Amino acid sequence: MEIYSVGGSVRDALLGEPVADHDYVVVGARPEDLLALGYKPVGRDFPVFLHPETHAEYALARTERKHGRGYHGFVFYTGEDVTLEEDLARRDLTINAMAKAPDGRLIDPFRGLADLENKVLRHVGPAFAEDPVRLLRLARFAARFCDFSIAPETLTLTQGMVEAGEVDHLVPERVWQEVARGLMETHPDRMFAVLRECGALARLLPEVDALFGVPERLDFHPEGDSGRHTLLVLRAAAGMRLSLAARFAALTHDLGKATTPSEILPSHHEHEARGEAPLLALAQRLKIPADCRELALLTIRLHGRIHNIIGETPLTPATIVKTLEACDFRRRPERLEEMLMVCEADSRGRQGYDNVPYPQAELWRTALSACQAVDDAAIAAGVKDKTNIPAQLRAARVAAVRATLFQQET
Repeated sequence: MEIYSVGGSVRDALLGEPVADHDYVVVGARPEDLLALGYKPVGRDFPVFLHPETHAEYALARTERKHGRGYHGFVFYTGEDVTLEEDLARRDLTINAMAKAPDGRLIDPFRGLADLENKVLRHVGPAFAEDPVRLLRLARFAARFCDFSIAPETLTLTQGMVEAGEVDHLVPERVWQEVARGLMETHPDRMFAVLRECGALARLLPEVDALFGVPERLDFHPEGDSGRHTLLVLRAAAGMRLSLAARFAALTHDLGKATTPSEILPSHHEHEARGEAPLLALAQRLKIPADCRELALLTIRLHGRIHNIIGETPLTPATIVKTLEACDFRRRPERLEEMLMVCEADSRGRQGYDNVPYPQAELWRTALSACQAVDDAAIAAGVKDKTNIPAQLRAARVAAVRATLFQQET
């Protein structure tokens, strides 16, 4: 029985990056051999075991054979005769197909080290095309290693996978899992750029793909394209280290522009309401978590108001209060703060606006504090007709906002 470090831990160590997870492959062993040593089985599709002390994952060396469509269409073989090179050959990219022996020796049958040094993402072999998840992983690694190029032959292979319909068989949960991980990479915009380049974005996230080619203001993107502006917003959100929910909201905040009549665009006053339907369709199809869906929906509805609290036609105190109430500011003030961050990313995602201040956020925080300072209980107690309580609360909040933000009118 021989044990080797494999995959990401080998790659990251060679890059000089911290190694978060260690994975191992076991060659020349049977499941009962590991069970006898106290390893705990956890794999459902193929034998994977947890080390009895470190709890690291140890998988038996295996080969796989395609017998159907999509991610689950494989038959695995984990006999004692499977070699290390055969196990590495089934992996996705050459930089992930290296192993390290206990004595430190590097096993690199597919020249992964050379691709690592040359900053190239390259598929190991033709079996890459058999698993559509590998296409998503390629896009995610492009988002992580933003200075790596994709080998031309690999890009051609992914385009063929899309044309063959392989990505159409991906299960929604796995698509979202990879998209969510890609959103949290350092350059998530590149993931979606790669998916679009190979044609997969139109199949997996058609609502986002539809933004490309939609007219946009030139100060938002030099090419006047809403899709490219969206990627700049997503890049800004990552630079601000926003949460997953906020980054998803950044990705989807302008979905309504794709269904807005061309004669209206690039106006920003008509597309908010049109964005709800595509967002809900996307969220239902990919089974997106509630927190991501809710923040994205709120951002679609309200980001125009958030931007316009100042400007040529600033919001009235009443509209400001209605917006805060729509955010459920009493129970969930943190959600407003997340939306403000997304709107700041939206502002930064414009040509030459990377470091421009966003004063709107502080004005909204001031308005929130003014509304929070209103004594709801005291007002409610003083209202004889209880049906008038909502109107009285709103009136008090409007007065508080007016006194705080519009002092010249008091």
